[in-house]
Amino acid sequence: MQLWKKAAAAVIITGAATGTSNVWAQAPKTGDTVHVVVQPEPPSLMQGLNQNATTNMVAGNIYESLLRYDEKLNPQPSLAKSWEISSDAKTYTFKLQEGVTWHDGKPFSADDVVFSLDKFLREVHPRWRPIANNQIDKIEKVDDLTIRITLKQPFGPLMLALEPASAPIVPRHIYEGTDYRANPMNNTPIGTGPFKLKEWRKGSYIHLTKNENYWLKDKPILSEIYWHVIPDAAARAVAYETGKVDVLPGGSVDVYDVPRLSKLPNTCVTTKGWEMMAPIAWIAINHRNGILGNKQFRQGLMHAIDKEFGRDVIYGGLGKEPTGPIASKTKFYSEDVKKYDYDPAKATELIKASGYKGEPIKILGLPYGETWNRWAEAVKQNLADAGVNAELVNTDVAGWTQQTGNFDFDLSFNFVYQLGDPAIGVARSYVSSNIVKGNPFGNVGGYSNPEVDKLFAEAAVAPTEEKRQELYTKVQQILTDELPVLWLLELDFPTIYRCNVKNLVTTAIGLNDGFRDAWKE
Repeated sequence: MQLWKKAAAAVIITGAATGTSNVWAQAPKTGDTVHVVVQPEPPSLMQGLNQNATTNMVAGNIYESLLRYDEKLNPQPSLAKSWEISSDAKTYTFKLQEGVTWHDGKPFSADDVVFSLDKFLREVHPRWRPIANNQIDKIEKVDDLTIRITLKQPFGPLMLALEPASAPIVPRHIYEGTDYRANPMNNTPIGTGPFKLKEWRKGSYIHLTKNENYWLKDKPILSEIYWHVIPDAAARAVAYETGKVDVLPGGSVDVYDVPRLSKLPNTCVTTKGWEMMAPIAWIAINHRNGILGNKQFRQGLMHAIDKEFGRDVIYGGLGKEPTGPIASKTKFYSEDVKKYDYDPAKATELIKASGYKGEPIKILGLPYGETWNRWAEAVKQNLADAGVNAELVNTDVAGWTQQTGNFDFDLSFNFVYQLGDPAIGVARSYVSSNIVKGNPFGNVGGYSNPEVDKLFAEAAVAPTEEKRQELYTKVQQILTDELPVLWLLELDFPTIYRCNVKNLVTTAIGLNDGFRDAWKE
């Protein structure tokens, strides 16, 4: 048996571009308040039902999962204090922390974990659903502080699927026997995490306060966090300049403001904390809608989009042009794929040859700030130059979530996390079993290819890294030919923060679970 036990946690403080330090300048003091921008305002804080980026950023400090991960994606204890993996790699036994309570004071137990993983998330979560349905034989309670997951076959990526956004543990006593999506407690989330919701003043702020009964001794150190909703990008930058906020999460200010803000006194910048996510920006395509189901037309669209302009001008050079569905910083990436240079003439030729007759193609923009608005405008112009009658559709976050999740779009901007392994973060967007309404982070385009389904299934459980690479290379080659989506950019997200906010980014998901360990000098 492999036995993993809790080790001493490494403390990492990321400074400005000059480097990092592994020691505290002084002992952390309890108390203090940190003010953070959240942009856009989350549509919900019920993390099991909603995986929007800002939901995860706030709610990842309310909910917890079994594990956390360091920047090298090594699993660390969270609600599970230790775990054993059987010699045949099919049975995972997790020992749970003692003395854990929910924010409403009810005791946490193995019943909550089994309910969350086997019932709740299997029904509502676009990433956990395919894992549970395809890989897991059974999830069972051994005793009040032990659960066992038995797999149908070895599935190594399981150990990367147990962070708060991918597998949040929710309270059984609140959700069992209810309509999960209509449960009124979705508005006042109850977790086990280091912070609990005190107040959400819509359009203004979300106020989290310290969980005084948190199971980890002496944590959290901060007394409260205010997440400020500031719709205007320029106003968010001013809020940092004037001291109203202490932290600007990645993507919360326009990229052209980053160099100026990073030079302010007492300001640190890091791109750490995104190792698990490795996000790719793309345009989802609704294959159900007429000409969008035509591969030749989609290839024309890909040649029409100036990805270099998107990277360098729109996104300030923060990122790398993708070659396909797997990010270059993620395992099993291959560049041995069909590539699409910016070629308006070729785009026009392919679009004409596809039989396109000038019908309007609607582009649903991503309501995450001015950068995304400018990107949508640029793509609209690119498509117009290639003869496409493109129209922009603007909405708020709730509207975008609903329209994309309900397949009510032609083209829809999005960015999607890779989550450490293609079996977790990539396959979900392309396998036909994940064409399920209700969430914008599944296979919303309705793309279906039995060969792709088969390759993803085989690659997830292949016995060696070499075999997995072979299978994932094949699937990348098919997808870059068929273009189920239009990949735009591997995103980099700099976090800007006061240097006296210490220990802010210590895990592979950064701010999404970072405030447990943060403190203010």
